[in-house]
Amino acid sequence: MNRQEYAETIALQALGWLAANEELLPVFLGACGATVNDLAKNAGQPAFLGSVLDFILMDDAWVIEFCDAANLAYVIPMQARTSLPGGEQINWT
Repeated sequence: MNRQEYAETIALQALGWLAANEELLPVFLGACGATVNDLAKNAGQPAFLGSVLDFILMDDAWVIEFCDAANLAYVIPMQARTSLPGGEQINWT
């Protein structure tokens, strides 16, 4: 499995966790303008999966909750994000 495939797998796990979270799912949907139907339709799109990780990465508590639920190290979502479209680290120096 290459880096992008691994990142997509992590993001799909994050999407599943988010979809099961009754309190956080409406916040995500409101933030990205998606509907519940859009979740399944866009789950195979790397850019959408990147937005899922972007959302979770906005709050350390969400990262911790997701990683604890998925049994992942806390750095994994950020590492996965860098392998999806729009996640490149920019160095301005």
